[in-house]
Amino acid sequence: MSLSLKTSRQFAKVFRRQLSTTPSTKMKVIPIQARSDNWMYLVVDSSNQAAVVDPYDASKISQAAKEQGVEVTSLITTHHHNDHSGGNSKFLSLHPGLKAYGGSNQSPGTNVIVKEGDTFKIGQDIDVKCYHTPCHTQDSICFYIEDRKTGEKGVFTGDTLFLAGCGRFFEGTPEEMHAALTKLSKLPEDTIVYNGHEYTKGSAKFGLTVEPDNEALKGLFKKAQSDSCTTGKSTIADEKKWNVFMRLDRPEAQKATGESDPVKIMGKLREMKNAA
Repeated sequence: MSLSLKTSRQFAKVFRRQLSTTPSTKMKVIPIQARSDNWMYLVVDSSNQAAVVDPYDASKISQAAKEQGVEVTSLITTHHHNDHSGGNSKFLSLHPGLKAYGGSNQSPGTNVIVKEGDTFKIGQDIDVKCYHTPCHTQDSICFYIEDRKTGEKGVFTGDTLFLAGCGRFFEGTPEEMHAALTKLSKLPEDTIVYNGHEYTKGSAKFGLTVEPDNEALKGLFKKAQSDSCTTGKSTIADEKKWNVFMRLDRPEAQKATGESDPVKIMGKLREMKNAA
């Protein structure tokens, strides 16, 4: 079901729902803040087996796992930047013997290097599929999860896709980011987006300079003023309605950049956001 909204009232209603804590939910995704704006995650299946995602603050997320009463069986790293992978070694010392999945050995402790299309499981019920999305870093991997019992879906996008935004092109090109976001846009529309940073307020503010009449984007910006945890409250369908980096065919994006080619529009939008 799409969570895209046409009115602020509808939007607020959706923001009140917490997928990860709904009683009927078998798969739990628990966001845990690190630093000032990073998100780590604890992903738990119905058997109480769990994976940690980007455990920068190893002690904090280890304590969260203990409080939840779960058995951590794997570690997932979306990319090698220190604010995502910097806690890997400590976490693995606290939880030895885990499988540690990542896109390259640049992430400390990685012992299973994954590539496009690779699959693995979290616990008994959660299937994981890997999508290589190079640009922010060349080893960026987005991890798509699906609970085979309930059909619930999510994707951990690291610093590739943010709510209403995308990551900087530190190791890649506009063409690569366009390809990455196009790939993500083809995931099931009800896939919940779990990103690497709480950047929604700034991303939505920038988006409105490109699409000032986008009602969904207006609603997102309004809600982001008071919601300090927006991750997990957007779907792929939503992103296609309010994320200007996924709406390169819109006349507003073409007008704002003075370009018609989608790759050039992507590059110009990123330059504009960097300067904002």
